[in-house]
Amino acid sequence: MALRYLTGGESHGPSLAVIIDGLPAGLVVSADMINRDLARRQSGYGRGGRMKVEKDRARIISGVRLGVTLGSPVSVLIENKDHENWAASMSPVASDDDRPEKETRPRPGHGDLAGMLKYGTLDARDILERASARETAARTVAGSLARVLLESFGIKVASRVVRIGGVEVQREPVMDLKGFVDVDEDVVRCADKEVSWKMVEEIEKAAESGDSVGGVFEVAAFGLMPGLGSMAQHDRRLDGRLAGALASIPGIKGVETGDGFSLAGVWGSRAHDEILYESARGIERKTNRAGGLEAGMTNGEPLVLRAAMKPIPSLRRPLSTVDMGTLERVDAFRERADVCAVPAASVVGEAAVCFVLAEALCEKFGGDSLGEIERNVHGYLEGIKDFFKPPE
Repeated sequence: MALRYLTGGESHGPSLAVIIDGLPAGLVVSADMINRDLARRQSGYGRGGRMKVEKDRARIISGVRLGVTLGSPVSVLIENKDHENWAASMSPVASDDDRPEKETRPRPGHGDLAGMLKYGTLDARDILERASARETAARTVAGSLARVLLESFGIKVASRVVRIGGVEVQREPVMDLKGFVDVDEDVVRCADKEVSWKMVEEIEKAAESGDSVGGVFEVAAFGLMPGLGSMAQHDRRLDGRLAGALASIPGIKGVETGDGFSLAGVWGSRAHDEILYESARGIERKTNRAGGLEAGMTNGEPLVLRAAMKPIPSLRRPLSTVDMGTLERVDAFRERADVCAVPAASVVGEAAVCFVLAEALCEKFGGDSLGEIERNVHGYLEGIKDFFKPPE
């Protein structure tokens, strides 16, 4: 069964909604489990005032009975508490008495202008409410449920921040989960405490200047069996699907797998991972420059991805724009926003990767119930046991 999801809702509308279709029956899930990931998404130094208003809580309204998925679509609602302050301007019902003023000053770097032209509106509010990164709360729910399926097979997905502005962690090979332990306890989700404080200083400098700052986060998955994805068709290649999922997160402008862009600057003899064999361990690699993906398929090594996030386009000291009503040069309008959202984006990226991997798992091993998928996975691993030894 294909795994898919759709989200709905506007940033200041009544709620966000997500429907996940294709989750197998038999997964043990709860709203509390989802809420933990929603809370992680709201964390991080540099977040704006909206996070003081919203305390995201998931309400499961279908597809789960007595804490277990049924195999039918799982529907989840997340209430927007800030909606009460926007009830008039975001009402689905027209009112001639209280019609909000149009926002005609699109912000550079946001979806305002392109969306206004695309949908034929002079009100940026019609666009920005959906283009807002607030929608990623619903994606986080989908990823949280996908994580349950992955962890049923020993697959762990984690993330961390490796750069904010000009401050960067020294790059080291990703070998196991140790480098991701306790990052949720850090204010910027950085594993290096000394670098973390420098990142905080970078965010504070941007805030003092009325500016914003971006950065880079890393997502890794451990315990993946080889063979997820396919080289057979372009849209089944897992590297493309993962890159697309990360690039679809608001603000993400670049994605790399493994050593990524740096591989363009070395010779082939130093770009690839030699294949070795040890009877007790099976096939293994001493390096993982490919980041766990070759020809669009997992190869049994840890999956390593990085995504670059641009600075938030809503600025306290706005850039110049054009008023779409008068075509005069004006300052872009100001919307309450974060100074830095890289830590939050890393959690969303983690959720996005979880969902794509769960989707690929369902494609390869099929099944309407968890038990059926387990039998299929067991049969596959049994068939390749002389070559691939699952990690303990």
